[in-house]
Amino acid sequence: MLKILFPGMETLYINTPKIGPRLFIQHGFATNISAKQIGSDCWINQQVTIGYTFAPDPPIIGNGVRVSAGAKVVGNITIGDNAIIAANAAVVKDVRENEVVGGVPAKTIGENVEHKLYFGENEGIRK
Repeated sequence: MLKILFPGMETLYINTPKIGPRLFIQHGFATNISAKQIGSDCWINQQVTIGYTFAPDPPIIGNGVRVSAGAKVVGNITIGDNAIIAANAAVVKDVRENEVVGGVPAKTIGENVEHKLYFGENEGIRK
């Protein structure tokens, strides 16, 4: 289990057993990440909570997922590849690949067509 508390950044906490390469945390202020796993090429903004509800397992975050400022992603759910979670969204249900969700509770507000962060392991390069 990876548990990180960054010196000088005591408000950024990561408790995740598997994190893919190129995780980008922008402004780690007040960010708490307790996911079952995080895929590669993900982007997480400030004041995000990823974690548990009353379910025994936390979320699984796919590849290329973007979680915007203030969002909450909680429960035994899966966030699909290249999904975008809008600022301050409250996500408590699965999010499909390329889906853009927002609101409280979060619902579909669009499709990620142009802003993908992940293009597959076999391609070797990002487009």
